[in-house]
Amino acid sequence: MTDRLGELSAAGVAVWLDDLSRPRLTTGGLKKLLDEQHVVGVTTNPSIFQKALSDADAYDEQLKDLARQGVTVEEAVRLMTGRDVRDACDVERPAYDASNGVDGRVSIEVDPRKAHETESTVAEAKTLWWLVDRENLFIKIPATLAGLPAITQVLAAGISVNVTLIFSNERYRQVIDAFLAGIEQAKANGHDITKIGSVASFFVSRVDTEIDKRLDKIGSDEAKALKGKAAIANAQLAYEAYEEVFSTDRWKALEAAGAHPQRPLWASTSTKNPEYKDTIYVEELVAPGTVNTMPEAVIHAFADHGEVRTDAVTGSYDAARKVFADLERVGVDLPDVFKVLEDEGVDKFEASWKELLEGVDKSLRAAAEGSSSPSDAA
Repeated sequence: MTDRLGELSAAGVAVWLDDLSRPRLTTGGLKKLLDEQHVVGVTTNPSIFQKALSDADAYDEQLKDLARQGVTVEEAVRLMTGRDVRDACDVERPAYDASNGVDGRVSIEVDPRKAHETESTVAEAKTLWWLVDRENLFIKIPATLAGLPAITQVLAAGISVNVTLIFSNERYRQVIDAFLAGIEQAKANGHDITKIGSVASFFVSRVDTEIDKRLDKIGSDEAKALKGKAAIANAQLAYEAYEEVFSTDRWKALEAAGAHPQRPLWASTSTKNPEYKDTIYVEELVAPGTVNTMPEAVIHAFADHGEVRTDAVTGSYDAARKVFADLERVGVDLPDVFKVLEDEGVDKFEASWKELLEGVDKSLRAAAEGSSSPSDAA
C-alpha cells in the first residue's frame, strides 16, 4: 500500500493532529496515530476542549475529585485540560526525542478572553508551562496586537510558543519579528535556546470561506473565477516571507547558537466548501520545514487518496501575488477580510471557552451533589 503520509513527512511536512480528548489517550488512539500515521504533534484550542469536556463520562472520576476539593470552574478546566495535554506530551515524547526537539509537541492555549491583554497572557502562559511541566509543550498565544509583545516575553522566559490565529502576511511578519526578539532575549537571559521551539499557525481555509463569500456578493464572472484561490496564495506568500527572514544575518546568528527556526504551521486545513477537494489544503501546501495540523478525518482522507507534490509552494510567489492583485481589482477589501477573520477567530474561541466553563460548572455541581448523596456517603 502507498504510504502517503510517510511521503508527506519525507517531503518536509510534519503531520500533526488537530484534536485531543481523554478517550484518545485512555484507548491508545493517539499512540496509534503516532505509530501508524506519522502523527508527530498535537494542537488544541478552546473549541476542541469544549467538545472534549462535553463528554462528562470521560472525566467523571476527576470531576468528582475536583468537586470534593471545591475548586473553581476555571481551576477545574485548567486541571482537566492540563492533565490531557501532559499525557499527550508523554505519548508524543518519542517523536520529540527522535527529532531533537523539533516535533513531538503538544499545544495548550491561553484563555482567549485575554487575547487583548499582554500581561495577563504572559502570566497565564507561565502558569500553564508550570502546570503541564513537559519540555515538549507549546503555549498557544493569539497573534493579536497585544499578543505580539506577549510572544516575545514568553519566549524570553524560555517557554516554547505556538502563535495562533495568523491570517495576514503583514501580521505574520510581525510574528516572526516577535519570535526573533524573544529568542535573542532568551539567549541574553541565559536560557538554553536549543530547547525552545515555536511554530506560527497560519490559518488557511477560513480565508477562502470569507473571500469566496465576498466574491459571490460581487457576482461578476471575473470575481467568481477567483474563488478558492486566495487561501493557498496567502499561505504561499507566507512561506516566501519565511524563506526571506530565515536567511537573514539576524537569524543566522541565532541559528549558529543552536536556535530552531519558527516553522510555518498550516492550520484550519479541513475543507469548508464541499466543492473543493477534501485534501486541497494539504496537497497545495507541501513545502520543506512546515507543519500541517489536521483533524483526524483529513489525516485519513490524505492517507487514502492524497497526492504529494514535492515542494508545491516554492516558485509560486508571482502567481500568488497576481491572485491578490486580481482580488483587489474586483473589489475585495483585503485588510478588512483579515480584520474580520481575526476578530471572528478570537470571538469563536471566547464563545467556546464560555460554553466550556458553563459545561464544567454544571458537571461539577452534579458531581458535588452525587458525592453528598446518602448512597455515596455509605
